[in-house]
Amino acid sequence: MFNSYLLPVLLLILLLAAALKKVPVYRAFCKGAGDAIPLATSLFPFLCAVMIMSELMRLSGVSRYLSELLSPALSLLGIPGELSPLLLMKPFSGSASLAMLSDILKANGTDSVISRCAAVVYGSSETVFYVTAVYFSGTGKRKFFFPVAVSLLIGIFSAALGCALIRLGL
Repeated sequence: MFNSYLLPVLLLILLLAAALKKVPVYRAFCKGAGDAIPLATSLFPFLCAVMIMSELMRLSGVSRYLSELLSPALSLLGIPGELSPLLLMKPFSGSASLAMLSDILKANGTDSVISRCAAVVYGSSETVFYVTAVYFSGTGKRKFFFPVAVSLLIGIFSAALGCALIRLGL
């Protein structure tokens, strides 16, 4: 019940604070919305490229091939091999990986080790390429190999650690 009032109360506090500071709220809102247009146009090509890449990986079978190739290595890290498609998709698309998570939960039950590991993999990783596209298109920086590599490695590390903790019953 409290949650339904939170956003209107915060909006009211914001409007009161703006009125006290004599900020022209509507004009400031319109200026902010106008400033977002150049950002959206610079962001669009990067987001489009990420979406096309993720769909091409899925349709071409590359993601299936990589999943089969990585499955034994992930098993050595303690990550169930069945989760390799999820681990590969999450850096590209949150919605596609959420659909994969849903399929895993339906197929294995919500309390199985694989399902709990899948939930950890989903929750402990990020849509690295989407965030990279948004951040680097907004900042204009072009050196993104190191941050992407570190993010992907941390995603694998957190998945392995989470699966190990699940296997220990924690």
